[in-house]
Amino acid sequence: MREGVDAPFATGLDALPPPEMARKAEEVGASKAGMSASTTFVLAVLAGAFIALGALFATTVTAGGSDLPYGVARLLGGLAFSLGLILVVVAGAELFTGNNLIVMAWADRRVSTGRLLRNWAIVYAGNLVGAIATAAILFESRQYEFGKGAVGVQALTIAAAKSDLGFVQAIALGILCNALVCLAVWLCYSARTTTDKVLAIVPPITAFVAAGFEHSVANMFFIPMGLFVKASGFADGRHDVPDLSHLTWDRFVTHNLVPVTIGNVIGGAVMVGGVYWSVYLRRPTTP
Repeated sequence: MREGVDAPFATGLDALPPPEMARKAEEVGASKAGMSASTTFVLAVLAGAFIALGALFATTVTAGGSDLPYGVARLLGGLAFSLGLILVVVAGAELFTGNNLIVMAWADRRVSTGRLLRNWAIVYAGNLVGAIATAAILFESRQYEFGKGAVGVQALTIAAAKSDLGFVQAIALGILCNALVCLAVWLCYSARTTTDKVLAIVPPITAFVAAGFEHSVANMFFIPMGLFVKASGFADGRHDVPDLSHLTWDRFVTHNLVPVTIGNVIGGAVMVGGVYWSVYLRRPTTP
């Protein structure tokens, strides 16, 4: 640990300035990479479930909202979805997209490449388990039938649209999404209180949802939920559901999860973590 790293953010009430946020991000990243595999996985499962709950909230809030202007409906969905990252940050959990910021500790040689990739792999797997398990429990609850089926129609509409993205388009949407997610996490490093963290999280997360960007962990819930509802026969005979021909497990992986994950890593690790490391933590080269 560098001399004086803890002092600036250990006491006081003022929000941390960006240079101290960067040092705190480095310390947090090193701590995350050093956790045991079992602890990391359990916390990752929780994060997958938390993000799924935020996605469920957004789906329910926007269900049956065809009379609302597009932007208003997206804004409401984004505000609701913010619940997911609030739970991750405040309750404590390991989220793949947020953990892209561990690159700041890696770039400063506090974390090895092996430890970085180990963390990402375990957390990604745990997020997948937590999100799909939550979708399965929710499906068994038949909550998708609420609102005379409006929730199920919305779940199918969201999943079908995400499964129909082009590969490059999904990468670009993933880049933009995780830039905002990691900025939300970055802003939390300046926070002193829970209220600070909540207020820091809501605007960036609302923005990425409202704009239609793609989050890999959220999609681990959105698309499987749509697939479960589709397989139930819920859509049979309904005229208010979209074309579901592209909503398949294969396209979930190849046309969404893979490219969105690539984009998320670029947006979070490179565009946020890498840039702030370069600005605040990179040691000057000696001539």
